[in-house]
Amino acid sequence: MPKSRKKKKSPKRVLALPDLEQAKSAVLNTLTSKSGQRTYDHAIAEFVEWYCSEPRLAFNRTVVLRYRINLEQRQFAPSTINLRLAAVRRIAYEAADSGLLSPELAVGIRRVKGVRRLGVRIGNWLTAEQGKRLLEATSTDTLRGKRNHAMLSLLVGCGLRRAELLGLTMDSIQLREEHWVIADLIGKGGHIRTVPIPLWVKKAFDAWTESAQITNGRVFRSINRAGRIWGDGMTPKVIWEVVKGAAARAGIEKLAPHDLRRTCARLCHLAGGALDQIQFLLGHVSVQTTERCLGCKQRIRNAVNDRIGIQPKRRTRSDP
Repeated sequence: MPKSRKKKKSPKRVLALPDLEQAKSAVLNTLTSKSGQRTYDHAIAEFVEWYCSEPRLAFNRTVVLRYRINLEQRQFAPSTINLRLAAVRRIAYEAADSGLLSPELAVGIRRVKGVRRLGVRIGNWLTAEQGKRLLEATSTDTLRGKRNHAMLSLLVGCGLRRAELLGLTMDSIQLREEHWVIADLIGKGGHIRTVPIPLWVKKAFDAWTESAQITNGRVFRSINRAGRIWGDGMTPKVIWEVVKGAAARAGIEKLAPHDLRRTCARLCHLAGGALDQIQFLLGHVSVQTTERCLGCKQRIRNAVNDRIGIQPKRRTRSDP
């Protein structure tokens, strides 16, 4: 008798909760950034909750469009909606790649467009005077104060991300071309860059590390109630508390750690820094990301093309 052949399982059209959890794990495993993992974890969890609340929906383009409409009705910001949709597209890709979802359905889902952003991205930027007030509002009389002042200095003076500040090690502080730098800093997406350190930031850095007697390992560490170093690192929550406390003392409202990164970019631009050099400093892959970070606006009164060196000289009455 001929042997019976097992039928191949066809890809599903409706994903159950175990399938979604498997695809979610696959998505998170492809991300190298801890902050990216947290963001996508939350975004995927939100979609899974919505998807499972509906009666046996097929996981296809129409359903994702319905989800986008749901997000718009909840009046989320365009950036939030686009992030949620990007997470759904990653789920579809991973589900199709593992054989859980039909490739045709995955292609349809990836065609769902995001929401168009209108106007300039909203963000907080400090002026140079506000930046000085923020730094001066942190006392350096105690070990905790020296640490907090060094953290704020690196955030606003070097434009570091929270994760980059937390992962900073002593061996990455080096001299390059007679200038102190953070060498070979691994940033978002695994991109490597070198970050110059201004002298005033280096002084704040040295004041902390010398007082804490830190010569190797992580630069910034937790401090217990007795004012002593505890452990070999700290959590992102500490950075939030440091920024929030300094902002309150300086009379600045609604300031987040990432706003100091934006502030660094804008102050560099106002000081005459070239756009490509600011891009290198921040580690952006796209110059458009740098422009959004700067919050650039076109200047009409003093336009950039008013004096470019080739305009003809004004004629006087004595000219023939």
